[in-house]
Amino acid sequence: MKLSTLLLGAAAIGLLSTSLTFADDYLGGAVKSATVGGKEILTDSKGMTLYIWDKDAVGVSNCYDKCAVNWPPLLVDAGTAVEGDFSLVDRTDSDKMIVAYKGWPLYLWIKDTKPGDTTGDGVGGTWHTAVEAM
Repeated sequence: MKLSTLLLGAAAIGLLSTSLTFADDYLGGAVKSATVGGKEILTDSKGMTLYIWDKDAVGVSNCYDKCAVNWPPLLVDAGTAVEGDFSLVDRTDSDKMIVAYKGWPLYLWIKDTKPGDTTGDGVGGTWHTAVEAM
């Protein structure tokens, strides 16, 4: 009886856990595409979900100070080679550049604790998971 209860509990946990499958690498592995819950998303090199913000504009990052503490920008060196839909956007608080996808600057969320977490999606009604099909 105890073994079957244990197995059922383990199966339930498995169903609730997030599945993360990597597909492609971009910018030398700084950005990856991954499938989470059946949705193609963009992650950093560690598998942490990347987000875009409605208050940015194409080619412009507006997340600074406390915003950037909670939503760290995905920064790379200014000379990093970009490809396809990726570009680099200037930051006024750093000599590094923020990676952008289709012009939209990319950020991490400090409350995501493990690869595949998407807890920042929908925060404040203005933060969204960066999806490859944007």
